Amino acid sequence: MTAANLKLTILGSGTSTGVPVLGCHCPVCRSPEPRNNRTRCSALFEWSGHKVLIDTATDFRQQALREGIEQVDSVLYTHAHADHVHGIDDLRTFTLVTGRAIPVYAAPGVIDRLHGLFSYIFSDIDAPGYRPRLQVNEVTGPFELFGQQVIPVPLVHGPGESLGYRVGNLAYVVDCSAIPETSWGLLQGLEVLVIDALRFRGHESHFSVSEAIEVAERLRVPRTLLTHLTHDIDCQRDVAGLPAGVEFAYDGQTLSLPLPAM
Repeated sequence: MTAANLKLTILGSGTSTGVPVLGCHCPVCRSPEPRNNRTRCSALFEWSGHKVLIDTATDFRQQALREGIEQVDSVLYTHAHADHVHGIDDLRTFTLVTGRAIPVYAAPGVIDRLHGLFSYIFSDIDAPGYRPRLQVNEVTGPFELFGQQVIPVPLVHGPGESLGYRVGNLAYVVDCSAIPETSWGLLQGLEVLVIDALRFRGHESHFSVSEAIEVAERLRVPRTLLTHLTHDIDCQRDVAGLPAGVEFAYDGQTLSLPLPAM
C-alpha cells in the first residue's frame, strides 16, 4: 500500500501583532515583498482527505479565504493566548454546513481557558446556530486521528506552557522559550521542523532566531522553517544569515512529505 502524504500549509507566520504592525512605518511594515506580510501564527495539516487546523488564529477567516479552505475536520490547540484562539467563532460556518461537531484537542488547562473566554460556545442558552459545534477532547498523551498518530510535545512558554504537535516526521513547535528534557525524545528523527523564532533579540517567552537554529542543529533536522516572526525580520535582507536547511516561513507556504504506514 502506498503511504499517505502529509501536506503542511503555513496559514500565518506572524507574531501576535501581525505584520505590518498597526501604526508602524518601519521598512518591513512598508515592504512590498509579500513574504513580509504576516498574519497571526497558524497552520493546516492535511492527510487522507482530512484537514486538521493548528490553532484558530485571530486572522483565521482571512487565511481560510486566501487558501480556499472549505472544510475543517479537527483543530489542535497549542495554548490559549488570544492570537491563537480568537478566530474560533469562524468554525461556526463549517459546522453549519456539515451539521457535525468539529473535534478539537487541547491540554486540560487550555480547555478550561476556552470555556472561560468563549462561554457562549459551550452554553445551552443560545440557539446552536449562533455558535460553533465543538467536540472537546483533552490531550494527555499521543492519540490517533484519521489513521495517524498525533504526538503532543510539551513546551515551556515563558512562565506558562504550550503544546507542539508531531505527525509523522514533521513537528510544529511554536510559542516556546525552552524544550523540556523529557520532550527532546519526541522530536528525534524529524524531516521537517516548524519552530518559533520571534526575532533576533532574546525574549522571555519565545525562541530567538539563533536559539531556534540551535534546536534544529541539536535535532539534526534536514529542513527547518522559522515562524511566529515579528517585523524585526526582513525575509529578503536576513535570509543570507541563515544556515543551510533553515528558512523563514511565509504565509501560504506549502510542503509535503510521506507519512509512515500505521
